[in-house]
Amino acid sequence: MSTVSSSSHVQLPTDQELVLKVIPMPGDCNANGDIFGGWVMAQVDLAGSVLPARYTQGRMATVAVNEFIFKQPVRVGDILSFFSKVSRIGRTSIAVKVEVYAERYRSQGQYTKVTEASLTYVAIDDQGRPRPIPKTNE
Repeated sequence: MSTVSSSSHVQLPTDQELVLKVIPMPGDCNANGDIFGGWVMAQVDLAGSVLPARYTQGRMATVAVNEFIFKQPVRVGDILSFFSKVSRIGRTSIAVKVEVYAERYRSQGQYTKVTEASLTYVAIDDQGRPRPIPKTNE
Protein backbone atom coordinates (compact mmCIF):
# COMPACT_ATOMS: atom_id res chain seq x y z
CA MET A 1 0.00 0.00 0.00
CA SER A 2 1.34 3.42 -0.87
CA THR A 3 1.99 6.17 1.62
CA VAL A 4 -0.97 8.45 2.23
CA SER A 5 -0.29 12.16 1.91
CA SER A 6 -2.09 14.62 4.14
CA SER A 7 -4.30 15.85 1.34
CA SER A 8 -5.24 12.52 -0.28
CA HIS A 9 -8.89 11.59 -0.24
CA VAL A 10 -10.10 8.02 -0.53
CA GLN A 11 -13.32 6.13 -1.06
CA LEU A 12 -14.84 4.38 1.93
CA PRO A 13 -14.56 0.57 1.86
CA THR A 14 -17.49 -1.42 0.52
CA ASP A 15 -16.24 -4.83 1.68
CA GLN A 16 -16.30 -3.93 5.38
CA GLU A 17 -19.01 -3.00 7.84
CA LEU A 18 -19.37 0.45 9.41
CA VAL A 19 -19.35 -0.42 13.12
CA LEU A 20 -18.80 2.95 14.85
CA LYS A 21 -18.89 6.69 14.20
CA VAL A 22 -17.53 9.17 16.72
CA ILE A 23 -16.40 12.79 16.93
CA PRO A 24 -13.35 13.49 19.13
CA MET A 25 -13.66 16.48 21.44
CA PRO A 26 -11.14 18.94 22.95
CA GLY A 27 -10.71 16.81 26.08
CA ASP A 28 -9.28 14.03 23.87
CA CYS A 29 -6.35 16.23 22.67
CA ASN A 30 -2.66 16.31 23.41
CA ALA A 31 -0.70 19.57 23.81
CA ASN A 32 -0.27 19.88 20.03
CA GLY A 33 -4.01 19.89 19.43
CA ASP A 34 -4.05 16.40 17.91
CA ILE A 35 -6.15 13.61 19.36
CA PHE A 36 -4.27 11.26 21.72
CA GLY A 37 -3.19 8.03 20.04
CA GLY A 38 -4.42 6.14 23.09
CA TRP A 39 -7.90 7.60 22.63
CA VAL A 40 -7.91 6.39 19.02
CA MET A 41 -6.67 2.97 20.17
CA ALA A 42 -9.53 2.68 22.68
CA GLN A 43 -12.08 3.52 19.98
CA VAL A 44 -10.49 0.96 17.62
CA ASP A 45 -10.77 -1.68 20.36
CA LEU A 46 -14.48 -0.90 20.77
CA ALA A 47 -15.07 -0.94 17.02
CA GLY A 48 -13.05 -4.12 16.62
CA SER A 49 -15.17 -5.96 19.18
CA VAL A 50 -18.50 -5.43 17.37
CA LEU A 51 -18.23 -8.21 14.78
CA PRO A 52 -16.59 -10.84 17.04
CA ALA A 53 -19.44 -10.36 19.56
CA ARG A 54 -21.81 -11.82 16.95
CA TYR A 55 -19.78 -15.02 16.91
CA THR A 56 -18.69 -15.43 20.55
CA GLN A 57 -22.24 -15.10 21.93
CA GLY A 58 -20.92 -14.19 25.36
CA ARG A 59 -17.87 -12.76 27.10
CA MET A 60 -14.73 -12.06 25.14
CA ALA A 61 -11.47 -10.25 25.70
CA THR A 62 -8.92 -8.46 23.54
CA VAL A 63 -5.83 -10.68 23.57
CA ALA A 64 -3.62 -9.04 20.95
CA VAL A 65 -3.09 -5.89 18.99
CA ASN A 66 -1.26 -7.47 16.08
CA GLU A 67 -0.71 -4.25 14.14
CA PHE A 68 -1.57 -0.61 14.65
CA ILE A 69 -0.63 2.07 12.13
CA PHE A 70 -1.33 5.77 12.58
CA LYS A 71 -1.34 7.18 9.04
CA GLN A 72 -2.56 10.73 9.67
CA PRO A 73 -3.34 12.83 12.76
CA VAL A 74 -6.90 13.01 14.03
CA ARG A 75 -8.19 16.45 14.93
CA VAL A 76 -10.95 17.82 17.13
CA GLY A 77 -14.22 17.84 15.23
CA ASP A 78 -13.24 15.15 12.70
CA ILE A 79 -16.06 12.69 12.07
CA LEU A 80 -14.41 9.31 12.41
CA SER A 81 -15.87 6.25 10.68
CA PHE A 82 -14.64 2.84 11.85
CA PHE A 83 -14.95 -0.05 9.40
CA SER A 84 -14.31 -3.64 10.42
CA LYS A 85 -13.96 -7.03 8.78
CA VAL A 86 -13.37 -10.48 10.28
CA SER A 87 -10.10 -11.83 8.90
CA ARG A 88 -9.93 -15.19 10.71
CA ILE A 89 -12.07 -17.32 13.00
CA GLY A 90 -10.26 -19.94 15.08
CA ARG A 91 -11.47 -22.36 17.73
CA THR A 92 -11.50 -19.76 20.53
CA SER A 93 -10.30 -16.57 18.83
CA ILE A 94 -11.34 -14.14 16.12
CA ALA A 95 -9.02 -11.76 14.28
CA VAL A 96 -10.39 -8.54 12.82
CA LYS A 97 -9.09 -5.67 10.75
CA VAL A 98 -10.25 -2.14 11.57
CA GLU A 99 -9.81 0.87 9.29
CA VAL A 100 -10.54 4.41 10.45
CA TYR A 101 -11.46 7.23 8.09
CA ALA A 102 -11.70 10.90 9.02
CA GLU A 103 -14.18 13.26 7.49
CA ARG A 104 -12.49 16.55 8.30
CA TYR A 105 -14.64 19.22 9.92
CA ARG A 106 -13.95 21.73 7.12
CA SER A 107 -14.19 19.27 4.20
CA GLN A 108 -17.12 17.01 4.92
CA GLY A 109 -17.87 14.40 2.30
CA GLN A 110 -14.14 13.81 1.72
CA TYR A 111 -12.44 10.99 3.61
CA THR A 112 -8.85 10.41 4.67
CA LYS A 113 -7.67 7.07 6.06
CA VAL A 114 -6.11 7.90 9.42
CA THR A 115 -5.57 4.55 11.15
CA GLU A 116 -5.59 0.84 10.45
CA ALA A 117 -5.23 -2.00 12.92
CA SER A 118 -5.47 -5.77 13.32
CA LEU A 119 -6.70 -7.16 16.62
CA THR A 120 -7.47 -10.59 18.08
CA TYR A 121 -10.28 -11.32 20.51
CA VAL A 122 -10.85 -14.56 22.41
CA ALA A 123 -14.12 -15.98 23.71
CA ILE A 124 -13.91 -16.51 27.48
CA ASP A 125 -16.01 -18.25 30.09
CA ASP A 126 -17.14 -16.84 33.45
CA GLN A 127 -13.73 -17.65 34.96
CA GLY A 128 -11.90 -15.80 32.17
CA ARG A 129 -10.62 -18.97 30.48
CA PRO A 130 -10.76 -19.42 26.68
CA ARG A 131 -13.83 -21.27 25.46
CA PRO A 132 -14.82 -22.53 22.01
CA ILE A 133 -16.66 -20.16 19.70
CA PRO A 134 -20.13 -21.57 18.98
CA LYS A 135 -20.53 -22.92 15.45
CA THR A 136 -22.78 -20.80 13.22
CA ASN A 137 -24.69 -21.67 10.08
CA GLU A 138 -23.01 -18.95 7.99
